Amino acid sequence: MSAAITMPVDDDPTDPEAAHRQGSFFGRRKGHKLRAHQADLVENLLPHLALDLTSPADAVLPSLYDPPAEALRLEIGFGGGEHLAAEAKAFPTTGFIGCEPYVNGMAKILAAIEADNISNVRLLAGDAAELLAWLPPQSLQRVDLIHPDPWPKRRHWKRRFVQDATIVAMARAIKPGGEFRFVSDIADYCAWTLWHLLRSPDFVWTAERADDWRLPWPGYTMTRYGRKATREGRVANYLIFRRR
Repeated sequence: MSAAITMPVDDDPTDPEAAHRQGSFFGRRKGHKLRAHQADLVENLLPHLALDLTSPADAVLPSLYDPPAEALRLEIGFGGGEHLAAEAKAFPTTGFIGCEPYVNGMAKILAAIEADNISNVRLLAGDAAELLAWLPPQSLQRVDLIHPDPWPKRRHWKRRFVQDATIVAMARAIKPGGEFRFVSDIADYCAWTLWHLLRSPDFVWTAERADDWRLPWPGYTMTRYGRKATREGRVANYLIFRRR
């Protein structure tokens, strides 16, 4: 990659303090005021699609989708929901979980679900680390993390989602042969992610040539943030890691 890898701050996945950090959400939960219909969707549609992490996953997942899903995928921090909605429509036999604590993003995906009658998406307005801990081992086919908050200041690096502790959590939840896919236009965060994943014994980077990480994978749906980054001259990297 073109970016120099800056030495990151280690998180010991067995360290209780590291686990506590990964169980905390950092960032905004609400932005501009919701429009009336958006607020109605959050109040009335979201409860029907929201995951209940207080119930055992083994009891919840079998009846979560109708018909039952053939595979399960997770998108963490789906933003406006463009990618999540497109993937759910493209793969109707796959069950999708979208995790987004930002209420305005939740309102947008709910509007897409209503408009396109999408039935294979369930949502969590909360912390992805808690969700990963709740899921049964080897239950996910894929995890997507697309244009996450880079937390560019060094003192905030511990707030980035990609940490040793969350890599261990994803490895537990992803099936062998499944994937973790990461997209960012922030070179430092791409280098950070690559550095952490390459030293993990549980994942292998799938790239064989430069275009494998310079170009979007086939069928990728560009988000509004991705289009904005392109207009402003920022170049995204598309990293795919396979669970061993």
